[in-house]
Order: sequence, then structure tokens, then C-alpha cells
Amino acid sequence: MATAIKQDLAGETARMHEVLAAQKASFTAAMPESLAVRTDRIDRAIAMLVDRAEDFAKTVSEDFGHRSREQTLMTDIMPSVSALKHAKKHMASWAKGEKRKPTFPLGLLGAKAEVVYQPKGVVGVVAPWNFPVGMVFVPMAGILAAGNRAMIKPSEFTENVSALMARLVPDYFDESEMAVFTGDAEVGIAFSKLAFDHLIFTGATSVGRHIMRAAADNLVPVTLELGGKSPTFIGRSANKEQVGQRVALGKMMNAGQICLAPDYLLVPDDQEGEVIDGVTKGAAALYPTLLANDDYTSVVNGRNYDRLQSYLADARDKGAEVIEVNPAKEDFASANGHKMPLHIVRNVTDEMKVMQEEIFGPILPVKTYRTIDEAIDYVNERDRPLGLYYFGQDKSEEERVLTRTISGGVTVNDVLFHNAMEDLPFGGVGPSGMGNYHGVDGFRTFSHARAVYRQPKLDVAGLAGFKPPYGKATAKTLAKELKK
Repeated sequence: MATAIKQDLAGETARMHEVLAAQKASFTAAMPESLAVRTDRIDRAIAMLVDRAEDFAKTVSEDFGHRSREQTLMTDIMPSVSALKHAKKHMASWAKGEKRKPTFPLGLLGAKAEVVYQPKGVVGVVAPWNFPVGMVFVPMAGILAAGNRAMIKPSEFTENVSALMARLVPDYFDESEMAVFTGDAEVGIAFSKLAFDHLIFTGATSVGRHIMRAAADNLVPVTLELGGKSPTFIGRSANKEQVGQRVALGKMMNAGQICLAPDYLLVPDDQEGEVIDGVTKGAAALYPTLLANDDYTSVVNGRNYDRLQSYLADARDKGAEVIEVNPAKEDFASANGHKMPLHIVRNVTDEMKVMQEEIFGPILPVKTYRTIDEAIDYVNERDRPLGLYYFGQDKSEEERVLTRTISGGVTVNDVLFHNAMEDLPFGGVGPSGMGNYHGVDGFRTFSHARAVYRQPKLDVAGLAGFKPPYGKATAKTLAKELKK
């Protein structure tokens, strides 16, 4: 068995190298990649997603144990189609060269300078399991609009989706344009070591470090969309009912299995009970029942379910109060599956795993503060998060939170929504990621900004004194430029 696995890995690795070589050769032969070709590829990607949307929704649910058709359509298919359509509409303007000003006085003498955006070539895409379609095809909008080819390694944790994608992509794309490779973590490691022209990885920070090391051997530029612990500031001026509804929606969507989910709340110490009550009521209004509720997603597998349960056990052992939000008083212990209600955790300390690890599930720690500066300091003492949220009507306090913290992105008076804005860059900072995509930012991430300078007929070097033998013209230039 071990020998067969090694042979399969060797065979898949060889195929990856062959496809990469074929895609690079095809890309080079086709240069320059016309806008018409790019448009056609985007149209085919949209067609695949729309034609097979129901198949994707069904398969995602199989992999999760349960996820509603509507959620997959709204959070995987619809954002992908929207991103592709947005890129199709705007890519002609994105692709235009940008005129730049030559250094004075060269512009007066006829010199010209511009930036030309060229496709990089072949982009590798390593996608996660939580949004197994969207995290491939949202960045694909920028990849295709920029004129690149793509090789995709979807997650082994959603193996049915990965297999479906591998079957469908060849129906819409030649292997020299787009190819999918399935398999376990060993295949993923081999994939990340390929000499791509760019690599985008979405997933855990710990894995992102390995991806970056692997890419470094070939000096492959990387975009890392990671995660971390996205804080949610609740100001004293916040509408607590609104906070409860919106935090509950963001935390319970996909059962909290979102890199941007509000990871923990920072709440004024004299309003903790009111905020917790608001979130509890918000959750109950969204999901009055859970086990038989088609709208509520399951934790993806036993491994992640057990991880989340261990976080709760650790918190209880270290003195936290855990509030289970179970409106219908359902018996989860006897349930056959991995659905899990929202758990609000009070009296948290930094020694607890819920305050150390990215939660990625329906667990919501609540940490109290006396002053907003105390809360800001707490966030600044930790890794910079992918998302940061502020609720409140106090504009000066909002400004203080936003200007004294750093995060990948921000949503004010809600959660998650900055990610839904296709015209805003999306990405992390430091341990939560590097690089951006979405809209024009994605186009530029997957393009090479090539500097082009055109020299006039005049002997510019001679006039400026750049040419030996150095003399009066040289001295004049140096005297002019070397001033304080």
C-alpha cells in the first residue's frame, strides 16, 4: 500500500511538472494575450459555475455533512460569478498602460515613460475547504483578467468538491489554460514547490509559513490570505440589538468556519450582559432550531469538531463560563453528526486556547475593557488580524480605533462585509497574510508592472554630463542636484 501511494504521488508530481511546462510554453507562444481571449476564458468560468451551480451545492453539502444549498450559492457561487463579471467589465481599462512623468527636464526633450501591465504566466492556486469553490474562482477573476494560466490544488478536506472540480474544468478549459490536481497533503506540498510565476494560498497561518518556504526555493512571488483572530470592538455608543443580530449572523454563517469571522468581542465591562443577551437573541432569531435546520451548517468533520470541543473544555477548566445558545434545547450529545450550537465564553484569559488560536467555529469569547484605549492596546499587543470590526455611533472613538490599529480590512457597524466589496482590496497584513486581490488590486497582483522608458533623439547623457570625460556639464548637474 505504501509503495502504491508513493507511486501515485510520483505520478501526480510528474503530471504537475508536465502541465506546468505545457502551460508556460502555451503562454509564451500566445504572447501577447489579447483581451478577447481573456474575456472568453472569463465567460467559460462563469458558464461552468452557473451551469453546474446545483452540483457544486450538493457536493459541498456532502463534504460538510450538511450545508444548505442557498448558503453555497450565496457564499461560493454568487461571489465568484460577481467577481468574474466585474473583472470582465473593467479589465480593458485596468490593462491600459499608465503614463508616467520622466525626470525633469527629459520630458521637455521628448522622453516618454509608462507602466505596462503584463500577465505573469502561470499562477498556482492553493484553496481551502471552508469555501471550496469561492476561494478558487474569486481570485481566478484577477488571474484570468490579467491574462494568466492557472493550476489549482483544492482542499483534500472537501474531496467530493475537489473531484467534481477536476471533472468539470476539462469540459470548459484546455489543460494548457486551467488544470486541477487533487490529492492529500503530500500532493499539496509537491504542488507548492512548483516554479509558478505566482502562487496564491488561502488557509491557516501555520501552513502559510510552509508555503512561503517552499515557494522561496524558486523565488515564486506569493499572495497569502491567512486569518488569525479578528477582534470586534463594541463601543459604549453601539446599538446593542443591532450588534447582537449582526455579530450572530457573521459568527454563525458557515458555523463560524470563515477566516474573517468575528473571533472575539471586546465589550465595555458595564455592558457585557447586555451585549451577550443581544447576541443570544440574535442567534435564536436566525436559528430557532439547529439540528434539523437546513439553514445551519455542520462543522466540516470530526477532527475540527473535536478541536472545538477541546477549546471549550480547556476554557471551562481554566475558569471560564460557557453559555450554550440552544434555543430549542436540542440534544446535541445524541445527535449523529457534527452540528454545534453557538457557545459564548465569558471570563476569558490569555492562557485559554480560545484566546490563543484562531477559532474557526461557533465559539465566541467575550473580553471586557474599561476604556477603549485598553481594548486598542490589547489588540496591538497581538498579531495583526485579517479583519477588524467596530460597532458604535461615536465618530471620535471610531476614528481612534481605526487609526491606532492595523488590520487587513475593516467593517464598521457590521462584520465581514468589506470582503464582499469587489472594488476594495482584500488581504491580510503580517501573520494574517500578504498581498491583495479583488477588482483592480487582483488584476495588479497577478500582473507584472513593467517600466518602459523611451529616450529622445538628443544626446541626453552628453548634455547632462553623464559621459566621460567629466567636465563643466557634469559639475553643473551635480551642483544643481546635490542641494539640501
